[in-house]
Amino acid sequence: MLSSHLTKIIRTYSDFPKEGIISRDILPVLAHPQVYSELIENMASSPICKEAEAILSIDARGFLFGSGIALKLSKPMIVALKLGKLPGDFLSASYELEYGSNSLSIQKDALNAYQSYSILDDLLATGGTVECVSKILQIAGKDIFGLAVAIELTELNGRSRFDIPIDSQVSY
Repeated sequence: MLSSHLTKIIRTYSDFPKEGIISRDILPVLAHPQVYSELIENMASSPICKEAEAILSIDARGFLFGSGIALKLSKPMIVALKLGKLPGDFLSASYELEYGSNSLSIQKDALNAYQSYSILDDLLATGGTVECVSKILQIAGKDIFGLAVAIELTELNGRSRFDIPIDSQVSY
């Protein structure tokens, strides 16, 4: 039932952010509190989220889901932000997107207190951002319980890059 609600609400944009890319926009879900609540509930019920010590959310839409799930499960939320957005000492890595490249950073102090993480994001496409965060966690010697996303773009086969459990709520 949730997936049918999501597919009606999620918007599709052609040629965004550049020509040839089809973008799936999860933000309209926020205007539907009941669906948003059900989405958080479903994602939080995943063993991927339940079994890890902490939730690691990816900049920026991943925060919308990670914070709700962290509150629901009474778990700490750690954030991965774009390079240059975090003060203090941090670990960072770069990644390629289907339309460019970028970097993410995680504060070292935030990682010190926890060993196991669930990675949370709004969307899994080619897997570049998740691979970037995974590299940072591996550099820090941390365990990854899996990835939970609202949307998975199966035609881009990002899932094939990982040997961790992946839970998606709706697939295109």
